[in-house]
Amino acid sequence: MSDRIKGKCLCGSVTIALDQTRPGVDVCHCSMCRQWSGGPFLSLRSVQPEAMDIGGREHVSIYASSDWAERAFCSKCGSNLWYHCKPGGHFSFLAGLFDLPEGYAMLEQIFIDEKPPYYTFADDTPTMTGAEVIAEAEAAGHTFD
Repeated sequence: MSDRIKGKCLCGSVTIALDQTRPGVDVCHCSMCRQWSGGPFLSLRSVQPEAMDIGGREHVSIYASSDWAERAFCSKCGSNLWYHCKPGGHFSFLAGLFDLPEGYAMLEQIFIDEKPPYYTFADDTPTMTGAEVIAEAEAAGHTFD
């Protein structure tokens, strides 16, 4: 387990402290994440609620982006904060909110089948298509109705 990492939104109204058990950055190329973040969603993933401490919750706005997911942003400065997958219960935080310690690298890219041709990462990482991501989650008992 790595040390606790700390981050904040652009204006500092929302602060985040995480006990990050999986040091690294994941990338989602799905069209919804790209529309939400303006590019691929680079995140710290699979953070459970007991491993996070959010300050300034009164400035957090939640948007239900689907029946099974929510996205949060700071209501003061508009910074995107996290993606919450309700069936799995995990939260994925935008990596750019944190001053990450050395050793963090790109670990995985998902929804690779939705990645547009106008960008490419040099890192050679494991990849999964959208169908593979959903199948893995459903095999773990999560439903996406």
